[in-house]
Amino acid sequence: MKQGLNDKKKENRRLWLLELSKYIIYGVYFMKLLLFDHDKLGVYKGENIVDVSDVVSGNTYFSPQEIMNDVIANFAIYKSKLQEMVNANDGVPASSVKISAPLPYPNQLIAMAVNYMEFGARSAPAPINAFLKSPDSVIGNGDTVELPSADAAIFHHEAELGLVIGKKGFKIEAKDAYDYIFGYVNFIDVSARGLGNGSFYWGKSWDTFGPMGPCITTADEISDPQNLDIKLWVNDVLRQDFNSNDMGHNIARCIEWVSQTTVLEPGDIIVTGTNHQGLGAIQDGDKIEIEIENLNRLTVHVKDDLKREWPKGIDQATADRAAGRTTTGGFGERS
Repeated sequence: MKQGLNDKKKENRRLWLLELSKYIIYGVYFMKLLLFDHDKLGVYKGENIVDVSDVVSGNTYFSPQEIMNDVIANFAIYKSKLQEMVNANDGVPASSVKISAPLPYPNQLIAMAVNYMEFGARSAPAPINAFLKSPDSVIGNGDTVELPSADAAIFHHEAELGLVIGKKGFKIEAKDAYDYIFGYVNFIDVSARGLGNGSFYWGKSWDTFGPMGPCITTADEISDPQNLDIKLWVNDVLRQDFNSNDMGHNIARCIEWVSQTTVLEPGDIIVTGTNHQGLGAIQDGDKIEIEIENLNRLTVHVKDDLKREWPKGIDQATADRAAGRTTTGGFGERS
């Protein structure tokens, strides 16, 4: 028994030294990639950003999205060079640059619908479902959500974990799904309720309705993406506070299901739905912040030229409807 304990201690020490050596060699534990000042490639180093654009300077790109797509698709080639540059440079304060969405115009932005158990209130997951959200909806850190003049009953925030696809895949099996994930990103699925035609696209795809970022944390840095704390604040007041372990259909199943219909490519995004307990209205002048564990914090603002007002705080009617406690009300249902 004593020998077994000693062996376990030696193994734990070996693993600890391995992790320490990674830190000594690379100088940073988390690889967090971003775009800034329109078309520059960066990596977070603490509170600073290191410009690593030289790693891809010999290539020709026609958009910032193409830069990130290339890094994602060829990360095995670029990774050591990126780590060397981060280790050798202090970078500049993040506050001194303009951070863009890390994937400003993804080829596909696929959103899972009704995919949370609402803290166990649902007796079973809803039937698996998804919709396409316009890539034109994407905005980045510090940008502004502009509420349209459409006659919505209310506008909601939805905090979501985004999966960034790392390689081409079709009809992917759940057991292989994680092999296709490059990384993870914060996403806010802004939603206009009560527009009348029942279309997810009509309520979800308005320009600026897809805040994303500020960075992509690579998959190898997240030990368990199915156990991440997800938080969202409005004007510094915590609204949403849940964990990704509350998903009705887990990450692997989402990728499996989506890929039965469409070919997934590097840089595509699947956002995995929200827990509706804590949803509330967003309105002119609001500041919205989302932070998922180890993904940094994304901040955006809200503008409404019509200066419409809704009750502040949590929309309890929507929370109750989502949890199955009621069958009417919420989600902008008009009386």
